[in-house]
Amino acid sequence: MIVTFTANPSLDRTVALPGPLQRGEVQRAVSVSQESGGKGVNVSRALCASGLDTVAVLPGGDSDPVLAGLRHDGVPFAALPIGEPLRTNVALTEPGGVTTKINEPGPVLSVEQQEALISLLLERARGAGWVVLAGSLPPGFPADFYATVIQRLRSAAGDGGTPLIAVDSSGGPLAGALSGTPDLLKPNAEELAELAAAAGFATASTAEELEADPEAAAKAAAAVVRSGVGAVLATLGSKGAVLVTADGAWLATHPPVAAVSTVGAGDSSLAGYLLAHGQGAAPADCLRQAVAHGAAAASLPGSTVPAVHQTTPDAVTITALRKD
Repeated sequence: MIVTFTANPSLDRTVALPGPLQRGEVQRAVSVSQESGGKGVNVSRALCASGLDTVAVLPGGDSDPVLAGLRHDGVPFAALPIGEPLRTNVALTEPGGVTTKINEPGPVLSVEQQEALISLLLERARGAGWVVLAGSLPPGFPADFYATVIQRLRSAAGDGGTPLIAVDSSGGPLAGALSGTPDLLKPNAEELAELAAAAGFATASTAEELEADPEAAAKAAAAVVRSGVGAVLATLGSKGAVLVTADGAWLATHPPVAAVSTVGAGDSSLAGYLLAHGQGAAPADCLRQAVAHGAAAASLPGSTVPAVHQTTPDAVTITALRKD
């Protein structure tokens, strides 16, 4: 069982444009679609599409469109009613996959609601193999919220054992999670640069530099691993992804795909990694499936997530890297 936790879920609307976005002009959409979203929700959707046992833990009222969408898609969930509507995010996609996102901040949750949400997660996480803490945090949440949740998960573990914990976030919540020493972090290049700086990595690099130089990305991720994190899966956009553990570092690349929308591609990459890990795959092969999932997601419209049969892991090339 893989449990995902999304504190700030959303209804994701994707508007496909016929050409480049023209600021200040009127443009007619080619199509409009919507999906229940948020990073953890997307991971659960991708896992469910491949037949894996998963449950998405999130806030939201019973009639909220986000929960209605999960019911429609057959994704199991456990929700905490909060008396407020969840946010709506809008993605504008141009031909070629260029995506502009406008994300709302989300509803404010009281301290009591935050505690109730953690309690719901602890309840559903019993016996889970993985718990995924993903996405931004609603307004008013402390930056170290994920570190607190990690500590609570480990303290609450009983006879079922302690689940492995993955974190996929950004900014303050991602940096705050470092002190919780999760088993896996899934940053993109920009987030990896921030994490490496927070972990004391002496060589400062920009996201563009890390995407262009996988060895530099591996060294930055290795600094994060040395801080106590179990592994770093860093997605580098069209350049593939790097996985670094205490035992090695690998780069995975996929042949170019016709990108339609990059929304949810990173979430699908994490789902692919977890799918392979659950099957007992070696780290390099977990990375292989992660990149195959991410490439497949980028070739699909809106925030559509791929099932494993839609991915092409045999097309992925794995290269061992130096991390020191």
